[in-house]
Amino acid sequence: MTELEQRVYDLGVIPVIKISDPADAVPLAKALIDGGLPAAEITFRTSCAAEAIKKITETFPDMLVLAGTVLNAAQVDAAVAAGAKMIVSPGLNPKTVSYCKSKNIPIIPGTANPSDIEQAIELGLDTVKFFPAEAVGGLKMLKAMSAPYGAMRFMPTGGINADNLLSYLQFDKIICCGGSFMVKDDLIRDKKWDEITELTRGAVRAMLGFEFAHVGINSANKDEALRAAKLLETMFGLPVRETSKSYFAGVPFEIMMAKGPGKYGHIGIKTNFVDRAMAYFKRQGFEIDETSITYADNGKPKFFYFKDEILGFAFHVVQK
Repeated sequence: MTELEQRVYDLGVIPVIKISDPADAVPLAKALIDGGLPAAEITFRTSCAAEAIKKITETFPDMLVLAGTVLNAAQVDAAVAAGAKMIVSPGLNPKTVSYCKSKNIPIIPGTANPSDIEQAIELGLDTVKFFPAEAVGGLKMLKAMSAPYGAMRFMPTGGINADNLLSYLQFDKIICCGGSFMVKDDLIRDKKWDEITELTRGAVRAMLGFEFAHVGINSANKDEALRAAKLLETMFGLPVRETSKSYFAGVPFEIMMAKGPGKYGHIGIKTNFVDRAMAYFKRQGFEIDETSITYADNGKPKFFYFKDEILGFAFHVVQK
């Protein structure tokens, strides 16, 4: 992936927005940032799209702004001049794609069938939009259609919501999803920025799916750890399981055979996507202990610790 594509992947979901009043651009962008998604696809469905993009990129230069519903070269030029970092289109127009490629402007054109995908390949693309996703068969259609095209990645848009977002993102050929469910027209019209922030937070939570995994408790040695684990088994009927560094009493308690991370121990949190969780926490200003990261066979991170403790406990995040 390019650096820009990695940013898109890390975010996981890109809010797709139609802005009718340029004055709404900055407060809307702030609502998304506060909700944990510093990104927006501003669609050229209104005459003020370029102005809205410019207001956002000037006010929040670190925000990732894409231009959507771009239909021709003139709109490409307007979007890029306003500060858009990537072009997104509803369909695959070879002239528009070729124009973007000649200018080294990243573009994700829309596809809905194998013929579209093969045309995208001919044009030298490896990432396309799948649109309108739910209306043309949803995830089932995408999985079947994408099977012959191993190197192609997809951005489903159209009908994506908080309920189906995770199922899409769990398909490994999807780079991210585009969705408007957290930025519906009426919410923008009525300037309900707090509600947009909450819906955006909900989208992030649905994607990352944080859950408690276990609490790890430090002990002095292996014998002390075993005695504690056996006591928990006697008290609560939690079966003891030995690992290389600890004893588990059921699922919730891990008794370390020696002092591990944290003054008193550690707390484990599960997530749907460790890599996206790492990117999310870094955006929020939390420090990751880079030396603690472990990787799966596919090269993606599956485990990490934070640098800082909370009340004497270290915290780690692990892949579900």
